[in-house]
Amino acid sequence: MNTAEREDARLMARALELAARGLATTDPNPRVGCVIARDGVIVGEGWHERAGGPHAEVVALAAAGAAAQGATVYVTLEPCSHHGRTPPCADALVAAGIRRACIAIRDPNPLVAGTGLARLVEAGISVRLGPRSRAARALNPGFLSRFERGRPWVRIKLAASLDGRTALADGQSQWITGAAARADVQKFRARSGAILTGIATVLADDPRLDLRLPGATRQPLRVVLDSQLRLAPTARIVAAPGSLLVLTASEDEGRREALLAAGVRVERLPPGPGGLDLGAALRFLAGLEVNELQVEAGATLSGALLAAGLADELIVYLAPALLGHMARPLALLPEPATLAGRLSFTIRQTRRIGDDLRLTLRPATRES
Repeated sequence: MNTAEREDARLMARALELAARGLATTDPNPRVGCVIARDGVIVGEGWHERAGGPHAEVVALAAAGAAAQGATVYVTLEPCSHHGRTPPCADALVAAGIRRACIAIRDPNPLVAGTGLARLVEAGISVRLGPRSRAARALNPGFLSRFERGRPWVRIKLAASLDGRTALADGQSQWITGAAARADVQKFRARSGAILTGIATVLADDPRLDLRLPGATRQPLRVVLDSQLRLAPTARIVAAPGSLLVLTASEDEGRREALLAAGVRVERLPPGPGGLDLGAALRFLAGLEVNELQVEAGATLSGALLAAGLADELIVYLAPALLGHMARPLALLPEPATLAGRLSFTIRQTRRIGDDLRLTLRPATRES
């Protein structure tokens, strides 16, 4: 890496820091940061805070003012080139007289998809694509997944004992992990577009699944997979703040009308093994602009997602305790015929949270 490339990497790293400030607020838009610099000195910077608000480039240009003329812009995602809630950022950069642009990754949104880059090149702006691209992708796994794969990024949260048990044989599970771990889960909820659970978990635990972080500006959509419409309108998840969506295969109009009267959105999907077609459910949520989907469910739904290859990330909180072989397992999975057929994961991060250990894992074949 030469001196110029190191300088690009340094300033793009700052743009990524800015983008991360929108981690819990930008949905369904991507998290984007922007830095404008002249001779390595930052003259303006900004980040996208929320959908409908100014984009990162516009904020940075306003901060830079006349100093943007002839400067280099560092932006973590290809500038937009279409009129949406806001005017095209590519046009704003051209009008400001930007001389050079460093862009971490292309925007996979078909409304952009290279046209923002083309607009800059057509205006005579020198463009470099790729600095800190892996970090930029890691910041927006759900946004990229929604456009590249047609489904959200699926993160499964699990809490277990050292022997991989999530509840006693009679179903008692509150609380395996400590208060610090339970509070830590809220940070992952905050960055998610939706929280998904199964009807079995709702009937057993009566959770709320809402976001309870001080200062939170939005509630993720709560989603219940309920193939037979067993959810009661009096369940706590119905009364919790934010919107609730029930996905079902049932045609019971009486139960559907009762939930609709309680303010619940009910949508029918094709049935699948043991309940609903999980792929269809994920595609439906992508259609609702859900980027990151956090799954907080029992062993059956978690196991089904894992077995189907639909889990992109696991967040596992391990408590320093043993529950014994009769306790309930982490996930219900078919036993592989040989060890070579086992589901394998790579450990991306380990961190102590209070008295518990948090593991962040990805399927061994997942590159990003």
